Amino acid sequence: MLQCYICNMSGPPSPLTENYLREASFWHVANIGRGCKLDPKLISAFIERWRPETHTFHLPCWECTITLEDV
Repeated sequence: MLQCYICNMSGPPSPLTENYLREASFWHVANIGRGCKLDPKLISAFIERWRPETHTFHLPCWECTITLEDV
C-alpha cells in the first residue's frame, strides 16, 4: 500500500502570502486541500491502474485521464 504525506496549509496564510497568491491567481489552488482526507487504499488502486505509456487510468468501464481543466 502507498504511504501518503500531505502538507497542506494548516491555517490561513499571512496577509503577505495571501496577496502574492491572489496576484498570481493561485489563491484557489492553495486552498484546495484544506480539511480534505485522502484514502490511501483508493490512491493505491488508481496507481495500479495508471498506464504511463498512454497517460491514462485503465478502469473496468473505459480509459480515463486527468486534464489541466480537471485540475
